[in-house]
Amino acid sequence: MTVFELDWHFFAAGIPAMVFAGISRGGFGGGVAFVGGAILALVVPPGAALGIILPLYMLVDVATMKAYWRKWDWPSAKGLIQGALPGIIFAVWVYTVVDADFVRLLIGCVCLAFVVFQFSRSLGWLKIGDAPFSQNFARGAGFVGGFTSFISHAGGPPATVYLLSQGLSKTTYQATMVVTFWAVNWMKVLPYAFLGVFTWDTLMGSLALAPFALLGGWIGVRAHDVVPERLFFGLTYVLLVLTGARLIWVALA
Repeated sequence: MTVFELDWHFFAAGIPAMVFAGISRGGFGGGVAFVGGAILALVVPPGAALGIILPLYMLVDVATMKAYWRKWDWPSAKGLIQGALPGIIFAVWVYTVVDADFVRLLIGCVCLAFVVFQFSRSLGWLKIGDAPFSQNFARGAGFVGGFTSFISHAGGPPATVYLLSQGLSKTTYQATMVVTFWAVNWMKVLPYAFLGVFTWDTLMGSLALAPFALLGGWIGVRAHDVVPERLFFGLTYVLLVLTGARLIWVALA
């Protein structure tokens, strides 16, 4: 894995990335938390970004879990978690046969596709109505979520599509996302270790950014009921478009 430096480029990208990711995971469902990894992948190799981000997301999940304890919808969380395991296994195989530029391209496409999906919903072009609980639907969303989570920490969007169909309250939705990806992230630890994603450099990067991830999580929990979602997500979508476009450009160039 390419060595990177903890220089001003790293901190200029990493600090705002982790604050935004922490806010998303702590208070807004975590569906756009993958913006943190996408931004970081602009300044470090994609594999290194994965290794840096995972411990930080796990740290935020533990720090914010208490606020949402037992407020989740367990059947939905269980289905998503069960589906995520085979998705992660498939992602391990993909990761071993593609290069860094393909991973950048994939992350960039996920960023742009998620923004298009959200705008289509807001404009009424795409409607997700309430649907009865389906274990197969949950597992299918979990499979896609497990795959994208492993490759780019972007498991939130597929899970979001499923949970939106369940008509959950804002807090139940948030709690379900927290417990689901707490479990999914633990599933990724062993494969990441075997693939060499974790290194001394990624550990140092995680330690350097940990305070900012925790700060974001703390802000997110407190902002859950007071900050308009439109404001937070609007800014995040701008970041996703800029970051996704840049990653695609770098990958193709």
